[in-house]
Amino acid sequence: MEMVLFTIVAVILYVVSDWILNQIEIRQGARLENRSLVFFVIIGTLSFISFYAIQTLYIKSDNTTATNNQLEQVAPVTSKDNK
Repeated sequence: MEMVLFTIVAVILYVVSDWILNQIEIRQGARLENRSLVFFVIIGTLSFISFYAIQTLYIKSDNTTATNNQLEQVAPVTSKDNK
């Protein structure tokens, strides 16, 4: 599920970055010389911020993996030898 979320956000970031770049060019009145570099900086910055936020806010609900030590603390294992 997390990979699907990252993919959707990546597509949205591409569209938003392109829109931001177009707005910069409209205000300047001409195409930028290093258009690819500016686009890379915009999408890179937005992706670092958004992917960090996703990883920070994404709550994993995987409670099925518990170590033996954790299981013993909850329910001690008894055997016939320990009478």
